[in-house]
Amino acid sequence: MKIDKETLRKIAHLARLEFEEEGEESMMRDLTGILDWVDQLKEVDTEGVEPLTNMSHEVNMLREDEVGEPLDHERGLLNAPKRDENFFRVPKVIE
Repeated sequence: MKIDKETLRKIAHLARLEFEEEGEESMMRDLTGILDWVDQLKEVDTEGVEPLTNMSHEVNMLREDEVGEPLDHERGLLNAPKRDENFFRVPKVIE
């Protein structure tokens, strides 16, 4: 598939990319090469090949949720850098 300047500029606008006019020819060649490679992949016979969900054979080891002892208010504030009686004190971020 051949990419023309109009298509390249539309893709660049959608992707919020900016490049010099001198780079357009190089970018069009690169994108054309990528799309040609994708077309080659479409020709590969994948009949009987199971789709992959990830590239690793690792299995997540999940644990059961267990109800534990809740953290009381005072222990929760114990390591607060600054506190104001019963609350965390943080810098003002909204005027």
